Amino acid sequence: MTQRKQKLELTWIGKDVRPKLEPRILLEDQARSYVADVRVTNKDIFDNRLIFGDNLLALKALESEFTGKVKCVFIDPPYNTGSAFTHYDDGLEHSIWLGLMRDRLEIIKRLLVDDGSLWITIDDNEAHYLKVLCDEVFGRGCFVTAFIWKKVDSPNDNKVPITPDHEYLLCFTKTPGARPFKQKQDDSILSAYRKPDAESDRPYRDRLLKKNGKNSLRSDRPSMFFPLTAPDGTEVLPIHDDGREARWAMGKAGVDELIKKNELIWKKRENGWIPYTREYAPNSPARPYPTIWNDLDTTRQTKSHQKKLFGEDVFDTPKPEDMLKRVLDISTNPGDLVLDSFAGSGTTGAVAHKMGRGWIMIELGDHCHTHIIPRMKKVIDGQDPGGVTEVTSWKGGGGFRYFKLAPSLLMQDKWSQWVISKEYNASMLAEALCKLEGFRYEPSDSIFWMQGRSTETDFLYCTTQTLSVEQLNQISEEVGDGRTLLVLCSAFRGKSDNWPNLTVKKIPKAVLHKCEWGHDDYSLKVENLPKPPKKQRTSLFDYMEGGDE
Repeated sequence: MTQRKQKLELTWIGKDVRPKLEPRILLEDQARSYVADVRVTNKDIFDNRLIFGDNLLALKALESEFTGKVKCVFIDPPYNTGSAFTHYDDGLEHSIWLGLMRDRLEIIKRLLVDDGSLWITIDDNEAHYLKVLCDEVFGRGCFVTAFIWKKVDSPNDNKVPITPDHEYLLCFTKTPGARPFKQKQDDSILSAYRKPDAESDRPYRDRLLKKNGKNSLRSDRPSMFFPLTAPDGTEVLPIHDDGREARWAMGKAGVDELIKKNELIWKKRENGWIPYTREYAPNSPARPYPTIWNDLDTTRQTKSHQKKLFGEDVFDTPKPEDMLKRVLDISTNPGDLVLDSFAGSGTTGAVAHKMGRGWIMIELGDHCHTHIIPRMKKVIDGQDPGGVTEVTSWKGGGGFRYFKLAPSLLMQDKWSQWVISKEYNASMLAEALCKLEGFRYEPSDSIFWMQGRSTETDFLYCTTQTLSVEQLNQISEEVGDGRTLLVLCSAFRGKSDNWPNLTVKKIPKAVLHKCEWGHDDYSLKVENLPKPPKKQRTSLFDYMEGGDE
C-alpha cells in the first residue's frame, strides 16, 4: 500500500473546499466618480478605482486586467467574529476565517508584480495562524518580517495584569528572497562626517585601516598582514599599541583598489605614518528601518484625525496615515499601483493619493459611501489638512472612478432553470463572457462579431439570438482563413463542426459549470456561515447534560 506523501502544512476544517468564483464585470457609476476641478501637477492620477462590493468577488473581477500589475497590497482584514461564532467550537471558528483569508491571498499573489509585496495588519487573535497560512500561499522564502506597531500611548485598562498595546504588520514579497525595498532617509547620518574642507569638496570621514577589536590579530587573518609603503618610502605594518602583530581591515586587493581610487589616506603621527581609508558621505543618507514602530501615530491620535474628517462616526481601530506612508515609502515609487481590498475608512487610498501612487480600494460596507467617498473628495480638493498632508506637501488634484460589481450573469427562472439575467444588456453580456472564456473585451466599431480577442487571430462573438446556418455561413466567410472565432449563442442550426474556423457553443449551457452563480456575498457575516451541526443525542447522559433544545 502506498503511503500518502506527508508535508508540513497548516490544516483546518474545510480546507479543501474552494469557491468557484464568478469573474464579475465592473460597472462604473460616473455620478459617484470624482475628479479635481483643475490639474494641479502633470503627475496627477485620475484613473484610481473605488469598487463597491464583496471583496473576494471584486478581487476576482480585477484578475483579468491587473494580474502582475500591483506593486503593493496593504490590507487590514477584520476579525470581528465574536458574536458570529457563538454556536461554533474554536476549531471551526479559526477554520472559517482561514478559509476566507486563503481564497483572498491566492488572488492577491497573482495580482502582484514580481517585485511586489503584501502587508497585513493583524492582532494576536490570528497573527500566528495567518503567518503560517501566508507561508503556504507565498512560500516561506517570501516572508520578510513581522513589524510591531505600538498602537496605544496609555494603558487601555489599568485594572488588568496585561493589556495589549501593539499589533503586527506581516510583510511578504511575491518572489522568494526578494527584498525590493528602500531604506529610511536620515540626514542625521551626515553629522558623522566632516564638512567639505581643503582636503575634500565632499563630506567625508577617515577610518583606521588597521583592524581593531575582535579578530584583529595577524593569526586571525594571516593574508591581511603585509607591508604598505608610506609617503616617505618607509614600510608600515599593522602593529597594535601593545606590540602585537595585527592585521589590516582588508586584503591586498582591497588596499590596491583604495590606492587606485585615491581613498588611502596617510597621516603623520608621533609614532610614524598611519594609513586611513577615506569614506565619503552618501548622496542620499539612509539607514535600515527598525521592526518595532513606536514612533508612529497611535489609535487615539488617528481617531482624532478621523473626527475632523467624519465627526464622531469613527472606526474603532483605524490605522494611522503615517503607517501607510512608511509602508509605501519602503515598498513603492511614485506612479506605482497600490491595492487595499479591506478599505475600511479609506486610509490606504488617501495616503497613496497624497504620495502620487495609483490606487484601487474595495469596500462592501456602507462606509464606502459615508466615509471613503467624502474623505477622498477632501483629499482631491486639498481640504484634508491632517495625516501626512503636510509632510507630503499635498495640495490636491487627481481623481477616482467609482465602480460596483455587476449582478451575477445567470439567474434561475420560476422553473429553477438557469438563464441569463435580465439586467444584462448586449455589451455587458459580451464583456462578462469574455472574462469567463479568457478573452479581452475589445469590441470593434466596424465588425459586429469582433467583441473580444485572446490573440491577434482569435476572437469572441456572443448573441442571445438563435443563429441560422445562413448566418453562421456568412460569419465564417467574414472570419476567413487564418483567424478563428468563438461563437456563443442561445441556439444554432446545423452541426458545430460545419465551420472549421468557428467554435459554436450554446449559452448559458457552455458556462454553467464554470462558477457558483447567484452568490453575491463571501464576507464574514453570520448569515453566510454554514449552519452549526445539531448535537446528536447518543446516551441518556447527553439528554441529562444538554436539557431541552
